[in-house]
Amino acid sequence: MEYTVDFAWDDEAGVWTAICDDIPLALESNSFDALIEKVKVCAAEVLEMNAATAPVKLCIKSERWESIA
Repeated sequence: MEYTVDFAWDDEAGVWTAICDDIPLALESNSFDALIEKVKVCAAEVLEMNAATAPVKLCIKSERWESIA
């Protein structure tokens, strides 16, 4: 099974957010790499509670906008 997790930078809060409606997840962290680890742990826990047994792949999609002028 494959799930897509959308990462976005929240400039106002200064954190990365992760959203996945299919699992469901809504997480945040100030570190991109830390958020990936948090998503892996939480996704596994949620899927285990829902008796998902097949191997799972997570597709991390990220977006960050920066102003330069």
